[in-house]
Amino acid sequence: MGTLLDVRSLTTHFVTSAGVVRAVEGVAWDVNAGETVALVGESGCGKSVSALSIMRLVQGPAGRIVDGTILFKGRDLLKLTEEEMRRVRGREIAMIFQEPMTSLNPVLTIGRQLTEGLEIHLGMTPAAARTRAAELLAMVGISDPARRLPQYPHQFSGGMRQRMMIAMALACDPALILADEPTTALDVTIQAQILELMKDLSRRLGVAMLIITHNLGVVARYADRVNVMYAGRIIERGTAREIYGNPRHPYTLGLLGSVPRLDEPRRERLAPIEGQPPDLTRLPPGCAFAPRCGYRVERCLVEVPPLRPLGDGGHVTACWEADRVGSASRGAAELRQATSATRRAVK
Repeated sequence: MGTLLDVRSLTTHFVTSAGVVRAVEGVAWDVNAGETVALVGESGCGKSVSALSIMRLVQGPAGRIVDGTILFKGRDLLKLTEEEMRRVRGREIAMIFQEPMTSLNPVLTIGRQLTEGLEIHLGMTPAAARTRAAELLAMVGISDPARRLPQYPHQFSGGMRQRMMIAMALACDPALILADEPTTALDVTIQAQILELMKDLSRRLGVAMLIITHNLGVVARYADRVNVMYAGRIIERGTAREIYGNPRHPYTLGLLGSVPRLDEPRRERLAPIEGQPPDLTRLPPGCAFAPRCGYRVERCLVEVPPLRPLGDGGHVTACWEADRVGSASRGAAELRQATSATRRAVK
């Protein structure tokens, strides 16, 4: 698979009265054709701003992309004119936003919102676009699509509105879909249906996806590769198997440790990551995670760790104490295996 999207040294800032918010700072990652990549981290770490930067939807004058390269099919999106970028949005790169009720236009019918992109990007006639819109609604599991086209967003449930957002994203056969927390407002059952639908459509249509989420269960099931973000930076990257099986950054280890597990004995409480995320207008001089980290050493407080490779598998981490973290994660994995074996023996 060739590289479809290659983000290099992306830096996006917001100028506020409190100072410059360094929302995204030197981020680099890529997506291959047909691949599903996850961008994970807690709220405020820069995930959504990264996606908006790719689409060049960061709102000025406060927000601006100050550095970096975004190569999509070999073209630098940051060098395109606004008119050229409008032809990319929706046609080649589509985005599914967090909350469908605020993303859909409440005063336009669903049919009009689906056909507009088809008419603009693909040059379809209104009649052909309407036929295609009905096909798209049927594809995402909405029954009686012809009757639904004249209706408005408020006449649909949250799950159906999210399905419509997926239909709009797929309308012009894009090569890449950016899915920003696509199931945040949905209950657990509908979340599973939407995610299975997205994965199935991605597989059948060959569309690459970037899933932005803080739900590690979603990542484990659907992502091929994972980028872990903290305080505007990528702090660990690897395949889903590597990240879950052998996390090498304390933040990643903390994220995994705070998730309830059904294969372990019941505990009184989860193990949260202590402390608060840093203020992005006043980042500490060393590693941004150091104040919350149980593995920190003196070097962590004064020197920012770069991303460095761990073996030959593409697993990289930004931690001076990655070997210690790896030993701890392997020990925890061995303990889980031993506990599971003991429980099976007792049964």
